[in-house]
This record gives sequence, structure tokens and C-alpha cells, in this order.
Amino acid sequence: MLLFAAMIAGAFSIGKRAAPLIDPAALTAMRFLCALAVMGVAVIVLRVRVERSHAKAPWRYLILGGLMGLYFVLMFEALKTAQPVSTSAIFTLIPAMSAGFGWLLMRQRFTLMAQLALVIGAIGAVWVIFRADLDALLALDIGYGETIFFFGCIAHAVYAPMVPRLNRGEPVLVFTLGTISGALIVVGIYATPAILATDWTALPAIVWITIGYLAIFTTAGTFALLQFAALRLPSGKVMAYGYLVPAFVALYEGLLGHGWPAPMVWAGVGLILCALLILLLGKD
Repeated sequence: MLLFAAMIAGAFSIGKRAAPLIDPAALTAMRFLCALAVMGVAVIVLRVRVERSHAKAPWRYLILGGLMGLYFVLMFEALKTAQPVSTSAIFTLIPAMSAGFGWLLMRQRFTLMAQLALVIGAIGAVWVIFRADLDALLALDIGYGETIFFFGCIAHAVYAPMVPRLNRGEPVLVFTLGTISGALIVVGIYATPAILATDWTALPAIVWITIGYLAIFTTAGTFALLQFAALRLPSGKVMAYGYLVPAFVALYEGLLGHGWPAPMVWAGVGLILCALLILLLGKD
């Protein structure tokens, strides 16, 4: 999940550059197509056994794929106007939402310390989202992009507890392959007009670099990492590592010369990191 956080953070920084240049649905469909190819090769090379029983109840893959497809489409729609650090801060609200859905779907319970950590992390996320501006917070001055991405994060939060709920013993790579296939079908149907309208040969290099990064690292890679962890950890703790994403994004943005967050914003990042530490040191 540490590697998951580092990979996810890269998507915010690189995605910000590509988002205005291509329809988000078309971009998401292409990244799922490339990711499906990558995951298919991995299954063959690693000689993972695929059995007929793994294809039973294919609706499971459509549900999981649809949830992740919705998240990614809304993410890139949001990045057209929102800044990477603020959108990544919204991403850190997922652990609290995921814990709630984990209780509803799997009756997963959390200690008082874990609940405290989720509250601290949420406070830190809100502080970053509103750019450490109390007036903006009191006025609930939140941008269009941040609002759109919040709904995408709800879909992501549902995804984590749904993995153990719908998994029937399939190997991680096989289950990931099925999920990506479901995502490609759902997003592909929705994105057909945008795909046909896109001049793929005229796209700038940054768009193809983004698609490659997303396909290899933040689709095939993070799907496998997330499902591996979701089968072994409670939903809230799985997504707790998402608390590291804003720190990674702030680091990437600074190193790339796109500017560092204001000092007061770092206070929110610090609260988020404290929440992560509490969750990792806890027993649940």
C-alpha cells in the first residue's frame, strides 16, 4: 500500500498536464485497454492458472470495474480545473468513507484509535482542500473540480470493501484481469462517442506518456496492489495509506518546479500523516 500511494500520487501530477488535452472518458478507456494488455501479459508470463470457474458471475467484474471507471473519469474531469494537491487531499477522505462502507457491507469494526485517526485525517484533508483559508472554509468555497472528484472518491471508497465481498477465491492477478475487463466494457460503452471523436494521431506526447503511466502503474499496478491488500487488511486500514498521497503529490510538484504548497497548507498534510501513523501503529 506504500507503493500504491506513491503510484497514485504520480497520476495527479502527470494527469494535470494531460487532462485539458483529451476527453477524460476517452483517456480512461484507452488506459484500461493498455492496462488489460499489460495484465494479460503478466498472467501469461507468470503462468497464472486461469480456470473456467474464475469467469463465473461476471457481473462482479462489471460492478468493480464500473466503480473504478467512474472514479478515474471524474478524476480527470476534476483535474481540468482543480490543482493536484487539493484533489489528492480529497482522496484522503476515502479511508473514512471506506471504513463506513466496510461496516455496512462487511460489518468490519474499528478501534477507538482507528476512528480517531480517521477523524484527524479528514480534518487535515479539509484544511488542504480549502487551501488553509478559514474564510473559504466557513463559506464552503470549494471548486467545481474538487466537487466532481469527491463523488469519484465515493465510488473508490465502495470499491475496497466490495473486493473481499465479491472475490470467490480467484488469484489476485486473475481477479485484477477480470476487474480491468469489466472497467473497459463499462467505460468503453460510455466513452464510445468521445473515442470516435478523438484524433489519436494528433495528441501531444504528454497524453501518451500519461496513458502509459496510468496503464502500467496506476491501473494494472495499483489494482493488483489494492486487491492483494484488501484481501488481507480491513478496508479502512487498506485505504489509510492513501493519506500519504498529498505528501507525495506536494513533493512531486515541488521537484518538477510547479511550486510548493503554502506553509500553512503543510499543517494539514502533517495532520494527515499523523492519522496514517496512528492507523499503522494500531492493532486493528
